[in-house]
Amino acid sequence: MTSPSTASPVDPNHVLMTGENSFIRLSPDGGKTQSDRFSHWRVLWCPAGAGHVLFAKSSLTKDAVRIYSDHEPVARWLQKEIESLLFPAFADPALPVAKAEFTRSGGADYKAVETIKAADTLIEMVWREFLPPFVLNMPPGSANRPIGVFSTFFPARWAQVAFNNHVASGKPWPEKRGERDSSSACLAWSETWVRPGG
Repeated sequence: MTSPSTASPVDPNHVLMTGENSFIRLSPDGGKTQSDRFSHWRVLWCPAGAGHVLFAKSSLTKDAVRIYSDHEPVARWLQKEIESLLFPAFADPALPVAKAEFTRSGGADYKAVETIKAADTLIEMVWREFLPPFVLNMPPGSANRPIGVFSTFFPARWAQVAFNNHVASGKPWPEKRGERDSSSACLAWSETWVRPGG
């Protein structure tokens, strides 16, 4: 007779935030150099509340880091707790945060669009030609990070970003994540970051 499993169905880590962190990274040479990096957050919950944030460093901004948000405390929390580990250039607390509105259209079935409107800036991020989705599973300690992340990735073969109708010239490049085909431009939905319990 087989005894029932005693393993807990609950992950032992503490939840840091949950939401989305879709991204587009572009290159002029197939990923050897990176010309543009965009990190788009839709935070459903974190200790600072809920809101949207876009971190951008691009040829279109002359490589200056720009931050846009509809809730600055969320942007500052992301800088301190997560972006400091992912891309330190985005984590400088002295960087200004521009007030912006965020909207989404489409989806992972054909084309997804994220639109960010600030006082003097209109940004459009587009993902298309999706590969099969997969779940990214990186518990705390993975990639030498003290915190972990679980996310559903929808990799896009094609992606584009425009600032005030000026389109970044770089292209996404193919990547492997484990054994799965991926790219440098992914919708990252149902994303939850965690820290060790205790």
